Amino acid sequence: MTSSFNVHDAAGYEQLMGRWSQRLAPLFIEFSGLADGEKIVDVGCGTGSLTFALARTADLAQIAAIDYSPVFVAEASRRNTDPRIKIQQADACALPFADGTFDRALALLVLHFVPDADKAVAEMRRVVRPGGVVAAAVWDHLGGMPGMRMMVDTVAALGEGGRQLRARYCFQPMMQPGEMKRTFVEQGLVDVSETQLMIRMDYQNFDDYWAPIAAGEGPLGKYVAALGPTERARTDAALRDAYEAGRPDGPRSFANVAWACRGIVP
Repeated sequence: MTSSFNVHDAAGYEQLMGRWSQRLAPLFIEFSGLADGEKIVDVGCGTGSLTFALARTADLAQIAAIDYSPVFVAEASRRNTDPRIKIQQADACALPFADGTFDRALALLVLHFVPDADKAVAEMRRVVRPGGVVAAAVWDHLGGMPGMRMMVDTVAALGEGGRQLRARYCFQPMMQPGEMKRTFVEQGLVDVSETQLMIRMDYQNFDDYWAPIAAGEGPLGKYVAALGPTERARTDAALRDAYEAGRPDGPRSFANVAWACRGIVP
């Protein structure tokens, strides 16, 4: 499996997205359901936002956490002090577990970065016992992330490369209304439901918003890192202007919506 998510540094990822994943994780757990004594697999664990929230929420028997990125696996392993949690590098499209091993398979902010997302859903279903739950959540890049749309719309106004970035970013897998639900149904899950989860992303100032992207983290950072000096300066200035919106630099808050989907293994 390949991944379209670009990661260099765990701390940079935390500033870019990890802190917001931590806010979203409790909402996702509530939607997905959880019970004491269960065995859970966290597919695409990143630095552990969902993994560690699961451990705090219920008296689980086992949490298996996997991620494709060795950077994420190393950081999550460094943070882990819970013997119930086992973290390893693995492919979401070829999970290293036997059929029916888990009570639930969960994927938080992962499937939109998996080119074969339907295969990942099939693998999640395979490793969950009959009657168990498969659940996933992804950001709504097109209509539900105004802070990130501010960036991609700004660079789209600056040139063709930015327009191409916007087209890719806004239409990643699993992001359109009903898309995950259709995939869950096609992979044989039943009682499938889809909902929206909302958090706010609160930034202290422009640097708090822009620094991880400017450092090359994530798909937007990958675009910025490839710019030449002149285009980079132009982009930095345009994004600062967009963020400040005619007011002095300082705190800004953006509502952000994720699609969430849940199904039962028959």
